[in-house]
Amino acid sequence: METILITYGTRPFAQRVGRMLSSHYQLAYASSEPFPEILQKQHYHRIPTGSNPTFAHEVLKLCLDKGCHMVLPLGKIELRPLHEARILFEEYGITVLMPDDVASYFYVGDPSEEVRIVQAGKDVLTDAVVCKSDFSGAGILSDSGENPLLCVV
Repeated sequence: METILITYGTRPFAQRVGRMLSSHYQLAYASSEPFPEILQKQHYHRIPTGSNPTFAHEVLKLCLDKGCHMVLPLGKIELRPLHEARILFEEYGITVLMPDDVASYFYVGDPSEEVRIVQAGKDVLTDAVVCKSDFSGAGILSDSGENPLLCVV
């Protein structure tokens, strides 16, 4: 079973996404926010904030140490550094689930609608094509049903 690292893992939105994925993937959570020490024994890991220059390298190190195959960044501040380091992650066989061109998508925070986790346009749970292949990440479809909106916290 593949492992997904979900950032901002202590947030309710990350927990909701985790519950959705738990039947198909092993999960690891990471957060730069304070959390109780006891959670570190339950697949929770500390990472620096997305504005820290070492952020992407620390996330990569965590993925390699924990055997993660994918990273699902849920923090808007994390998108830029992970996008810049995406090729480095790919060299190690780790997929960063985010759009190819982050700037071309609108963001929505913790939506009440059904969230889909998408890799290259396909829902990772059903393998159904839900949007263009340049979109990956946590998303919902727009009102028109054509374009995904990237979900972040």
